[in-house]
Amino acid sequence: MLPKYLFRKPKITLEDAMNPNADAPSAPDKMYVSCPGCKAMLLASDLEASAYVCPRCGHHMRMNARKRIRLICDADSFSEMDADLRSDDPLHFPEYPEKVQKARKVSGDVEGVKTGIARIGGIEVALFVMNPYFMMGSMGTAVGEKITRLFEYALEHSLPVIGFTVSGGARVQEGILSLMQMAKTSGAVRRHSEAGNLYIVVLTDPTTGGVVASFAMEADIALAEPRALIGFAGPRVIEQTIRQKLPEGFQRAEFQLERGFIDAICDRRSQRDTLIQLLRLHGYGPRAGKEAAACRHTTE
Repeated sequence: MLPKYLFRKPKITLEDAMNPNADAPSAPDKMYVSCPGCKAMLLASDLEASAYVCPRCGHHMRMNARKRIRLICDADSFSEMDADLRSDDPLHFPEYPEKVQKARKVSGDVEGVKTGIARIGGIEVALFVMNPYFMMGSMGTAVGEKITRLFEYALEHSLPVIGFTVSGGARVQEGILSLMQMAKTSGAVRRHSEAGNLYIVVLTDPTTGGVVASFAMEADIALAEPRALIGFAGPRVIEQTIRQKLPEGFQRAEFQLERGFIDAICDRRSQRDTLIQLLRLHGYGPRAGKEAAACRHTTE
């Protein structure tokens, strides 16, 4: 017969191990982050230092607008425009105000895009950055209006526009008003382009729907992050419509590059240097040559 004391906890008093009043060890919140690509557990501090790109598999994790601005722009150079502009509830869509309030709390922003003027490598640019944590960057009336105003400001001051897109498409809760933003933003991009100004877009995961059908794919140079999903309708919708299995990697950045849909794939850790190089090549910045400056105005 087994003795009764066999499964008793030992009375160890070393460092108050058995003291119920002793403080239990704890770890800070989100000290480790699991990579969606390779499932590796990564230190949050290491991940932030690598621009939220997994150092093991290269998976590009989603970033909010504020972090991306800090990554790309010169320190303290970003000046936000239309910071208080926000969508209303024109259709009185059920639970829409509650969803917007939740999105504002989660993202820390009042809308799905931040716009403003900044410097990148000392070059002044008009910048917009969409936020995946605000209703997946969906385009409502405020998002379309802010982007349109940014292009109009850039046109007035002859500034290049740099854009970072991430979106699930038009915001259904605002109905036809959200769809109208496709035409409005496209018109602003066209006027900016006809004046000989440069527009560079960086497509991040995912960029879909009405954003793809308007300003996201109207840039002079279209870059994309690795493995970003880029397309109008999602692959599941297409498969259900045509009742066929789509090829591996369909609509991913690499797939789109092979078919000429985008110009290049750019790792997030080198995006700032790439943007500076492209801006100087097109005549912006102190080191741009006269020949590049002349190319800037060939469409005027």
